[in-house]
Amino acid sequence: MIAPPPDSDEYDAATYGESFADVYDDWYGDITDGPATVASVVELAAGGRVLELGVGTGRLALPLAAAGADVVGVDASPAMLDLLAAKPGADTIPLHLLDMATIGSDPELARRGPFSVVFAAFNTFFNLPDDDAQRACLDGAAHLLSDDGVLAVEGFVPPAGGLADGGVSVREVTADAAVLTVSRHDLDAQVIRGHHIEIRAEGNRLRPWRIHYRTPAQLDASAAAAGFVLLHRWADWAQTPFAAHDTHVSIYRREPS
Repeated sequence: MIAPPPDSDEYDAATYGESFADVYDDWYGDITDGPATVASVVELAAGGRVLELGVGTGRLALPLAAAGADVVGVDASPAMLDLLAAKPGADTIPLHLLDMATIGSDPELARRGPFSVVFAAFNTFFNLPDDDAQRACLDGAAHLLSDDGVLAVEGFVPPAGGLADGGVSVREVTADAAVLTVSRHDLDAQVIRGHHIEIRAEGNRLRPWRIHYRTPAQLDASAAAAGFVLLHRWADWAQTPFAAHDTHVSIYRREPS
């Protein structure tokens, strides 16, 4: 029998975190270049306050705080925030249980601002389920940033030839478990839905995920509608100049009013 995600009948803002929190550090602790991310965010902040969207278990927030950054974290998953709060150094990081789409309307978060940097690492921004939620997040970031603050979004670049329509692949095989990845791609909606299916002798577990991806040009257009202009586009957090890369880090500044 395959167990469903804990306490969830439908996919919502908290589903990913609630489903992956217990394995997140093992599976994704080194998913991207953490030290380069921290160094670039600290440089962008220039001593100002930082807001991380989708802070998770603190993969980036903890080293940012250790580097002296004044960092605040937002996540929709109680399980993720509980794991972060239990780690050494987390007591210096204010944590907010929030859907990223609602950051602009949260009064407590507004009181902590303005922020010099609002950022979403890896593909976190694409976890927002549709154009409306992504636009609300961008509007919220614009509301929370200082006059000279920046928004940073990291994401993958869809290949020019298009993505496959889904399938089944093997993520991991160990002596006591196998993890399969099953996905379905809606090309028109630019949505990929999937599960990591963890198979063990004592029982199986579904770990659902869902992304609404955007091309860099689409992200630029959405950001422009929220009042942002593109300041930099790098291939990675090490600030490699962007060309024909499969990832990007896009830095936006609010357009002067």
